[in-house]
Amino acid sequence: MRHNETSEGRSVRLLRVGEQVRHILAEVLARGDVHDDTLASHTVSVTEVRMSPDLRHATVFIKSLLGADEEAVLKALRTNTAYLQREVARRVNLKFAAKLKFLADESFDEGSHIDRLLRDPKVARDLDEAPASLDGGDDEE
Repeated sequence: MRHNETSEGRSVRLLRVGEQVRHILAEVLARGDVHDDTLASHTVSVTEVRMSPDLRHATVFIKSLLGADEEAVLKALRTNTAYLQREVARRVNLKFAAKLKFLADESFDEGSHIDRLLRDPKVARDLDEAPASLDGGDDEE
């Protein structure tokens, strides 16, 4: 960290660079610049890019439309990582080309799983019967 750079300024930079990388990858994939049959036949969303503090590594979270063939899409992205890294390096002004690591974005799956659990009649009943002490009520003072 440079001496005049705060940790807050650094984290804003990480977020800004991550978002820039996300936009570049989304654009490259949407335009079909990667000559790969799997990627050409699937719509892939780049949901988030997390940069390492030194900006040398980027974890790229993806979701294929409707979750279709996600493993095949990940394999295709990993096969074409060198090309994608070159495209990012060419468009982002960094000292080093960031190494890209592709992972499936599980947050949507987790969210819908939690939603299903909360809608379960047994869970709803238990939530309705929760004692005041568990739901944050401070009736006794």
